[in-house]
Amino acid sequence: MKIRPLSDRVLIEPLHEEKRKGGIILPETVDKERPEKGRVVAMGPGRIDENGKKVPMNVKKGDKVLFTKYGPDEIKIDGKEYLIAKEENILAVIE
Repeated sequence: MKIRPLSDRVLIEPLHEEKRKGGIILPETVDKERPEKGRVVAMGPGRIDENGKKVPMNVKKGDKVLFTKYGPDEIKIDGKEYLIAKEENILAVIE
């Protein structure tokens, strides 16, 4: 599978974490909320500003990121779920 996001969009693989409550691990199906963490799989070349200059991306492939919960769009590629978000929907890079 080859996919190249356009402009300042980022393809993110969501990271699902185990939820613990009182020492009990809850299965992923209990909590249907969207994840807020993910790993950058691919990104576009960057946006063009109002002066026509290319603004480079602040994230790179492999970065683990925090993003807004409802900003990204859900897509399915080869049976696997991904998110596509604008770079402005990425809040931070986890180091």
